[in-house]
Amino acid sequence: MSDLTDTTVLVTGASGRLGRVLLRHLADAGATVAGIALDAPSDPPAGLHFALADATDEAALQAAFAALRAEAGPFDVVIHAVGMWDGGPLAETTLDAWTTVMDVNLTASFLCVRESVQLFLRDGGGRLVGIASQQGADGAPAQQAAYAASKAGLIRLFEAAAAEHADDGIQALTIAPSMLLFGGEDPATRGVSAEDVAALCAHLCTDAGAAHNGATLRMYGAK
Repeated sequence: MSDLTDTTVLVTGASGRLGRVLLRHLADAGATVAGIALDAPSDPPAGLHFALADATDEAALQAAFAALRAEAGPFDVVIHAVGMWDGGPLAETTLDAWTTVMDVNLTASFLCVRESVQLFLRDGGGRLVGIASQQGADGAPAQQAAYAASKAGLIRLFEAAAAEHADDGIQALTIAPSMLLFGGEDPATRGVSAEDVAALCAHLCTDAGAAHNGATLRMYGAK
């Protein structure tokens, strides 16, 4: 297990299924953990610093970042786990449906990355880890136009942050999992365990994570 003693990590999307797994892994590794989400996470780890905020709401997100930084101290790492899945025929996709996916998966990513970078510049550096997807990293399947486009945009956003701020002590990278498995799926279901994704995120919060600046780390599970 990674040793994250004396490391402060903020997780966005902390009440989601992956977010809750991340909180547990980080706390078990000894990190000081903070979280932002629309709802309070169930079974939060002891000592969690938490703020309610909609990650697509600029003012609310800024206030949550500021409150948690004041409470928990400067962030060493921000793991951005806000996201949603959506699918359907392209010809039947409404503008409202497209906009919703872009807001949740891409606009929220921009706001969280920008806010993190601003704080990292003030605090002397830090690391961003974003949760992308196989569809964004390696090709869109049928009936996932909005989702794949939003996750591809997330990857480009993190790459741009990595390129722009490498000399400022700031690193940014993404993890691109295939289907996330949370247990209870059909044994034939292909994908990657959420536990494994969380373990990699914890590892990337250590000094080893600096070596992956700008990278997209693919996690597609057993073939």
